[in-house]
Amino acid sequence: MNRPGKILSVYLFFLIFIFACTESDKTGATKFVIIDIQPYEGFSYEMVKQVANQIKSIYPYVTIQPEISLPISSFYPLRNRYRADSIIRILGSSTAVGHVTIGLTNKDISTTNGNVKDWGIMGLGFRPGNACVVSTFRLKKENLSSQFYKVCVHELGHTAGLNHCSERTCFMRDAEGGNPIDEEIEFCDKCREVLINKGWKIKENSGKQKLNKYF
Repeated sequence: MNRPGKILSVYLFFLIFIFACTESDKTGATKFVIIDIQPYEGFSYEMVKQVANQIKSIYPYVTIQPEISLPISSFYPLRNRYRADSIIRILGSSTAVGHVTIGLTNKDISTTNGNVKDWGIMGLGFRPGNACVVSTFRLKKENLSSQFYKVCVHELGHTAGLNHCSERTCFMRDAEGGNPIDEEIEFCDKCREVLINKGWKIKENSGKQKLNKYF
C-alpha cells in the first residue's frame, strides 16, 4: 500500500475508535449512566419515590424498577442477615450495560470486614461498579429519610469510582462502624468535581440546600 493509503487507513481507524468509545444519542449528546432503583419486597414505596426524586435533583437519569424478592442465596441464617456482597453480585449480573442498579431494603445486611466475617452495615457499593445496596435497618428512625438519602448517594458515589473521603462533612465519609451520617451535609469539592465530570448536577453547598428542601 502506498503512503497516502496508509495515512487514510490510520485516519479511518481512529474515527472508528472514537465513535466506538463514545456513547451518544441521535442528537450527538453523550449518554450518561442510568441509575435503576430496585426496591426489594416489603420496602416502602413512598420512600422509594422520595429518594428517587432526591437523586433526580442532582442526577436526572433515574428509573424505578418493580419490586422483587431478596435473593435466597444471599441469606445468612446464623445472624438473620443478608450478605450485601452477594446481593450486589446478583444485581450486577442482571444490570444492563450503561446502567447502575441500587437495591433498597429494610432488612439487615452485612459483609466481611477484615477479620470480622459478618459485619453489619448500612450500605455497600463496589468501586467502581454497576450495583450497590442500601438498608434502612441500622439508620436512625427519627432522621430516617435524611440518613437514607445520604447513604444512597454515598454508595452510588462508590460505583462512580469515589473512595472514602477524609472530610467529616462529606457524603463519602467512612462510617467506621458507627453512624456519623447526621454530620454529613454535602459532597466535598474533590468528590463533587469527580461526580460533575460524570454528569452529576451538583452545585456548591447543594447537599445542605437539598436537605433543607426535603427535610
